Amino acid sequence: MDINFEKLDYLKDGNPKQQQAYLVLSQNKVLEQLNEFDPLLVGTIPINIDIEESDLDIICYCTNKTHFRQQIIKAFGGFPGFELWENTTVEPPAVVANFRINGFVLEVFGQNRPSRQQNAYRHMLVEHKLLLERGEDFRQNIIDLKLQGYKTEPAFALQLGLKGNPFEALLELE
Repeated sequence: MDINFEKLDYLKDGNPKQQQAYLVLSQNKVLEQLNEFDPLLVGTIPINIDIEESDLDIICYCTNKTHFRQQIIKAFGGFPGFELWENTTVEPPAVVANFRINGFVLEVFGQNRPSRQQNAYRHMLVEHKLLLERGEDFRQNIIDLKLQGYKTEPAFALQLGLKGNPFEALLELE
């Protein structure tokens, strides 16, 4: 099934957690408040491999970190658990915010790279394609590995027998 991950509509017809995510994001106008940063929902919930503690990951294209920080604080600073920091372990460095809305932890990630070129989006598209090609048993194996503590990309790499850095190896399958 081909999904347009650039619009949230697919979540409305998804599993109960996806439907709840749609309501939370829509009712709180999360993507609308980030609209100038070309936001995209990525991660495990959109592709139905989430586990209980999975969060809603939103990536953004931000060319001005100061402006991005100000807009994030203005839009989400009042939500429970709000934290804002800079992640310098990624290239280019990113501004990251975490907060809670109606039972979901949201992570907003802003990087000076167009959203569709960011690794999180690219990984999700590769993972989605693999899930479609390999079926339900493969999907369940990924979830089982995640329940054992594996992050998503390493779980895929293990299942596929990929060598080296799992984040880079997955991108080679684009």
